[in-house]
Amino acid sequence: MGDLAGNAALIRATRAEAAKAGADLILFSELTLSGYPPEDLVLRPKFLAECRAELESLAADTADGGPALLLGVPLELGGQPGNCVALLDGGKVAAVRVKHDLPNYGVFDEKRVFIPGPIPGPILFRGVKLGVPICEDMWTPDVSEALAEMGAEILLVPNGSPFEDGKTAERRALARARIQETGLPLVYVNQVGGQDEMVFDGASFAVGSDDRTVLTLPAFQSALGIITLDRGTDGKLLLSSPQKPAPDIGRDEALYSAMVVALRDYVDKNRFPGVILGLSGGIDSALAAAIAVDALGPDRVTGVMMPSPYTSQESLDDAAGVAQRLGIALHTVSIEPAMAAFSAMLTPLTQGRAADITEENIQSRARGVTLMALSNKLGAMVLSTGNKSEMAVGYATLYGDMCGGYAILKDLYKTDVFAVCRWRNRQAPAGALGPVSGSDTLVMPERVITKPPTAELKPNQTDQDTLPPYDVLDAILAGIIEGQNSHAEIVAAGYPEALVTRVWGMLDRAEYKRRQSAPGVKLTRRSFGRERRYPITNGYRGG
Repeated sequence: MGDLAGNAALIRATRAEAAKAGADLILFSELTLSGYPPEDLVLRPKFLAECRAELESLAADTADGGPALLLGVPLELGGQPGNCVALLDGGKVAAVRVKHDLPNYGVFDEKRVFIPGPIPGPILFRGVKLGVPICEDMWTPDVSEALAEMGAEILLVPNGSPFEDGKTAERRALARARIQETGLPLVYVNQVGGQDEMVFDGASFAVGSDDRTVLTLPAFQSALGIITLDRGTDGKLLLSSPQKPAPDIGRDEALYSAMVVALRDYVDKNRFPGVILGLSGGIDSALAAAIAVDALGPDRVTGVMMPSPYTSQESLDDAAGVAQRLGIALHTVSIEPAMAAFSAMLTPLTQGRAADITEENIQSRARGVTLMALSNKLGAMVLSTGNKSEMAVGYATLYGDMCGGYAILKDLYKTDVFAVCRWRNRQAPAGALGPVSGSDTLVMPERVITKPPTAELKPNQTDQDTLPPYDVLDAILAGIIEGQNSHAEIVAAGYPEALVTRVWGMLDRAEYKRRQSAPGVKLTRRSFGRERRYPITNGYRGG
């Protein structure tokens, strides 16, 4: 984001590679030159001026007769920024089209920073009329149908579409709807990489007017896809490719890969030397550690075991087992002295009061202070390990286990934590820097997955002392959050009314905690933060 010179260098490298393959035209993703989404950067005139200057420099490169570029860039249009695609050919900016349908829902707020363009007409390029609907322009029929009516012969769609569970099938269904409505072939190119709370999964594809998939590119990997356009005897464009379509990946692999790419880019692009995290012997920290190793390599990941008097030998052994399998350093820092110190400090004010959640939270906060101190001293970013189920119901401690620069599991329900761990113990994603083959894919002892989850903040504690079973809890939460179902609808689905009321209340009350949590990658349809905005001070309790 914002690295105009670096992005231009990537564009030039891609152009050189495509030239060797004999390409005439290269289609890049949405706002490739600036990064997407640029948010308020585009409200700065100097930023837009530098985007224009870099665009002109890239346009000058095309005077060499090599491939032309269809390139996403924000441009100043009559004093306001527009989300544009520019055709660079013959040494100049040959055409510009502006995004018409600006999304303003979920993680998107483009109407806040961009002006919409008119419905874009086709661009004539070497005898072919190109329709270029930009991302959201394809999600509704108007722009594509108008382009077809104006004589477009193919739809080339640049996208900045963030990953979301199940979204690949949705994109392809919408593309096919546009093909059926217009009778035109369609090429869908999507961005790859992490940007704060979003991760872009690529998974680009091309489909002919006959509804035949011509090419799919891999998810979560940058790739160059070659497509050939020919005219049939009826004059219509026919698409073909010399490449074999990349296979689709399963749900667990997609969720895991999304977290790996998001963390890698967040750490690297923000120039952290690595990450440090608490390894408790539990499943959440084990998964976070595995993701970190696959993203960054074992030399850039440090684990810290912070035992208390309630920490079991089993947890100590399991934390060591995770570190050993992942090849990371594991240090032990007991929090027992901190617990004693806090008890002595507070006794004059708390004497005569029974132990309660205060003492539990002190343990979590002692661990948070320890990790943040090590982060300050060593420079590594603290990786928070709480999952979506915990974040939803407030089963997390402010300034304790919620400490950190990035919360990698923030949008992953606990039931999915179990599923993703089982998957990673069998397989490794493409490009993983951790254990990758045969029995070496086992990144955590099986006991970490099978034992009852516990925070170990008091004797014989388990999560289910205070929470319903996670399969039940997650189903209720998904109904409230993603499904936006009413209280009555969730009860009608078979869940006890008193339990639904209790879970809903916990979700509402924990809003103030979530506002203070670290950013984390979006995986579901409604992640906490930009996609789910509820007031903290809120007297409404209706379902």
